[in-house]
Amino acid sequence: MHGNAVPDSYVYVTEEGVTRHYSDGSVEAMAWEDVVEVRVVIESESELLYILLDRDGEGCVVPRSATDATFLARLRYLPDFDLERLRVASEAIADRIVVVWRSPEPPAALQDLEYD
Repeated sequence: MHGNAVPDSYVYVTEEGVTRHYSDGSVEAMAWEDVVEVRVVIESESELLYILLDRDGEGCVVPRSATDATFLARLRYLPDFDLERLRVASEAIADRIVVVWRSPEPPAALQDLEYD
């Protein structure tokens, strides 16, 4: 039997937040109001991940392959979010984590991390 492979996850972006449903039934969710940091991770030449973190260091991982214009448009609502910085980070070399946005008032646990 031939057909399309079942994706390993689905991502839903709303005005309230982002939710990722995995094929094993697990779920990651993050309300936009709880996001204090956005990171870009390039795992290989083909896979780029956006990581949204909250004040407790909990996150929601969003693969670029699962995003659309709605996700990128919503990131622009974060205070002083820089789409050019995101674009440059997305073109960085593999196996690198780049912080592309941090809340103007990040929690102490995140203040010591390098902001590229």
